[in-house]
Amino acid sequence: MTLLETILLIVITILPFIKRWIFKFVKPLYCSICIGIIMGLHLLIDGYRWQMIPAYVMALIVVWRIQTLNLQKPKRLSFLKILGFTSLLIIATLAWSVPKILPVFSLPEPRGNYQVGTQDIHITTDRNEPITKDSTDKRSFMCKIWYPSDQEVSSKKSEPYIDEASREGFATKYGLPASALNYLDHIKTYVYPNIAVANKKFPVLIFSHGYGSKATGYYALLTEIASQGYIVVNMNHTYESLGTTYPDSSKAFFDYDFQRSISADAMSTIEPIAKAFKSNLSYEQRHPIVKKAIAHYFEGNIQNRWAADIISVLDLLESWNAEGTFKDHLDLNKIGVLGHSVGGGTAGNVAMKDSRIKAAANLDGIQWGTMIDSTYQIPYLYISADWPADHEDINSHIYINKSHDYFYEAKLLNSGHPNFMDIPFMIPVPDLAGTGTIDPYLGMEIVTKTVLTFFDKHLKNQVDANPQDLANQYELLEMQTFKGDSIR
Repeated sequence: MTLLETILLIVITILPFIKRWIFKFVKPLYCSICIGIIMGLHLLIDGYRWQMIPAYVMALIVVWRIQTLNLQKPKRLSFLKILGFTSLLIIATLAWSVPKILPVFSLPEPRGNYQVGTQDIHITTDRNEPITKDSTDKRSFMCKIWYPSDQEVSSKKSEPYIDEASREGFATKYGLPASALNYLDHIKTYVYPNIAVANKKFPVLIFSHGYGSKATGYYALLTEIASQGYIVVNMNHTYESLGTTYPDSSKAFFDYDFQRSISADAMSTIEPIAKAFKSNLSYEQRHPIVKKAIAHYFEGNIQNRWAADIISVLDLLESWNAEGTFKDHLDLNKIGVLGHSVGGGTAGNVAMKDSRIKAAANLDGIQWGTMIDSTYQIPYLYISADWPADHEDINSHIYINKSHDYFYEAKLLNSGHPNFMDIPFMIPVPDLAGTGTIDPYLGMEIVTKTVLTFFDKHLKNQVDANPQDLANQYELLEMQTFKGDSIR
């Protein structure tokens, strides 16, 4: 909550219980005026948001009660008074809890030496679109490019948080009206659209989001990475992200019908894995069961589809480097890929398929498909959330051979699956957000430093960058480092 919101809530919560005492020193009218001034300043500076409606209602009730209070009448408890105070307590509870559940939150301020610019690019391909029913549709998608800049931004307005279609898609997913997310207009970002790119070449990272999530719901992660000297291509996989906003203002949303059709047999495919883990089978006995199920699970096809999107971007990098905004700014010898959830599995998928990728990172994603028993040829980072002990560790089978190069296997302790996104800032209630008990800012700091140190070492070739050192720095980060078959 903002300072003015907090002050308003404190005043209207305490005043009803001390009004008779305080009116010995201050006239009731002055108290009403004080509440009006605080609420007016809040509306003027912070702006209206629906989460504060219980507070507004409570403020009006308190002002009305102040103005109608008869100080000459003896103080007595009655059923109506008890009912009134009970109702006020209920409203006060709502007034305090709703803004805390969906607050005007603060994103972490980036620590890098660069300002961060963004540019949206619409990419069209000649591949058939498998999701829509129109057989003539060709696959197209949006990318948001995050890049380092030396431009002075003190007089510039930062980019609004989350595009309109992603907001609408998020609201639809949770049964809310689109206007319920208008309060996100008050979120300050640290990125500035279309400012100049810093005058040097930077490594390129391609980022793939989670399935059915906001493609641009990773401001904290991607802003920090770009501020440290990377150009990040933020994929938006059309119809499988919550929303896409095109340059002509048209929109595309998550296709729930398509999801239902491709996941119809999901349980029958996944059940053998669950049974194999719950039984007393040894790892060796369980491995062929898991291998067969992994190869046929529907998310493997999603990752193949998304990998094709990323490869389409890889095919465009040379032309982007030859002309336009990013001319001579892309170091095409230093390309990495990373992603979260299904996007994390996609990152590993692309790393197996395309030799232009020199390093890859998977943020809590399962590597579905047929790559099990394969071995990476490049440096690879896998960070998992702190899943419960009974959670099926499918990647322990998929990553059995790890990499001929470096392979880092890390765990963010006290975290949940959404801790790699902006979700813990947006919904700072772990039981609602599915996040862990780790402080959201500390969790994001650990994730960004781990990802950056990995790519600093394996793309920028910084000799002093060592991801394993971070496990000694942060007690909530576990990590093992492998090189080939040996542990480091």
